[in-house]
Amino acid sequence: MSVPKALAQPLSLKLASAGFLVFWCVLAAFPILWIAVLSFKEPIDSFSANPFNVIFGPVTLAKGKGLSAIDILAGLAVMYYAVRIAVGPLKRAVEHMTPKGFLAFGWLVGAAFFATGFLIVFVGFLPLVTSFLNGVLGPLGTPILGMTIEHYQAVWIENGFSRNFMNSMIVTAGVTTVSLTVGTLAGYALARAGTMLAFSILIAALIFRALPHSVLVAGYLPVFINSAEILAPILGENAPTLYGQPVAVIAVLVAINQPFTIWMLRSFFQNIPAELDEAARVDGCTHFQAFRWVIMPVMWPGVITTGLFSFLLGYNDFLVTSLLLDAQNQTMVPAITGYFNRETTTTDQVEAVAAAVSITAPLFLLVMIFQRQIVSGLTAGAVKG
Repeated sequence: MSVPKALAQPLSLKLASAGFLVFWCVLAAFPILWIAVLSFKEPIDSFSANPFNVIFGPVTLAKGKGLSAIDILAGLAVMYYAVRIAVGPLKRAVEHMTPKGFLAFGWLVGAAFFATGFLIVFVGFLPLVTSFLNGVLGPLGTPILGMTIEHYQAVWIENGFSRNFMNSMIVTAGVTTVSLTVGTLAGYALARAGTMLAFSILIAALIFRALPHSVLVAGYLPVFINSAEILAPILGENAPTLYGQPVAVIAVLVAINQPFTIWMLRSFFQNIPAELDEAARVDGCTHFQAFRWVIMPVMWPGVITTGLFSFLLGYNDFLVTSLLLDAQNQTMVPAITGYFNRETTTTDQVEAVAAAVSITAPLFLLVMIFQRQIVSGLTAGAVKG
């Protein structure tokens, strides 16, 4: 579509905009890509002053740890088709096989199966195929790029990082579930109520959201520490101590996140015409049935977008998790910080980098699967028609 001449941007503005965008992308992506590269190298290569040694890993390659051209091409092919499956067949399969009203749960199950299948193919099946091809194809099977996964094996298997991963999943699942459940109900009610009480609740939520997280943690901390004595009259002598348990972190993070969730979902509900509610009521639905069967199907992009922000809050939190969880129940972010804070060798430092790279994989998976819902949700929340 042609742009009117009066609205066309001058060449200098186009070049400046494109240059700034490229600079920003490089600035944002470079640290992630760089630590991802050095996490697959021997410590001598990882911390070399020569960037080409970090990229090609000559010491790693000399120790017999490398990838051939066959390995690289096969790995890129698997990742390419994994992305195609995630944004195509996986989406269609989830929407077709999930019962009506359980789309969010269907996406969680679909994402779990997709991640499991990808790991089986990429880590289990692909090395067997490429090792056979390397032995058959001669020069094409000669290693040309130094790379090793021993640091990831040490982190996840020997150091028990998988336990930290499971703790993170428990916390984020709890925060996201509670925040969305309360947020959708409260956001819908406040969007449809035009009273001063509803406005006062929104202002109170905004003030609560502005409080520093350390203040909320300090307020909850004595309650969790003394929870056994507080719950003893109800649960008896076996009353649990909540301090150090994931439920304590979930409670605090929900308290921090709930005002934001309510405000965001309220804006989405306001963009849905009230005539839909009225039409559902005329057809015989109760208020809750209208909300459940008419409004929520329209709201899924907004719910998924808000759920992603709730997920990121629980997944990336450091302050609350480090203060309220013990070492046994620690999540990934404080565990990685512990790697860097202790006295370590260069091998331990590379393992810490490998752990840091590992926690980005679920985020890329989420964005890749829900990219369409996120874009449509952000657009719907930004523009009120």
